[in-house]
Amino acid sequence: MTWKPSAGFANDHFRLQVSVLKIIQPPHWARPRGYSYGIRAKRQTVFLAGIVGWNASQKFETDDFAGQFHQLMLNIVALLKEAGAKPEHITNMTWYIADKDEYTAVLNDIGASYREIIGSHFPAMTVIEVSGFVATGTRLEIETTAVIPDSD
Repeated sequence: MTWKPSAGFANDHFRLQVSVLKIIQPPHWARPRGYSYGIRAKRQTVFLAGIVGWNASQKFETDDFAGQFHQLMLNIVALLKEAGAKPEHITNMTWYIADKDEYTAVLNDIGASYREIIGSHFPAMTVIEVSGFVATGTRLEIETTAVIPDSD
């Protein structure tokens, strides 16, 4: 991989030049459930900050983990659309959660929301339990990377 600054280097984002969009799945490895080990990608890269489950006015409508997750996923899709990307362009998601037990207790609800909003696309994912968040009331936060292929 090589880093190449875009026009307006000082004020612009970097563009990551990588090869083609392809799921990384060694033939002798067990297939992961609900995520991919990795993705090889090409072209325009979209980096989303840690997104939380509040509305467009930055207000939480629920303190429920599954409810915040549902709104968070809608927020991610809206931001991707603004960047010209689609859910199927997501290559990586890093989840930061407040409570592992709360997360595992609502996995079915999370899975249903994920499939409703993102579909059956499973990028590389990591889930990390953290001690707290900057925004009071946050139950989880997800950083997302997406790559827009040449054909789109």
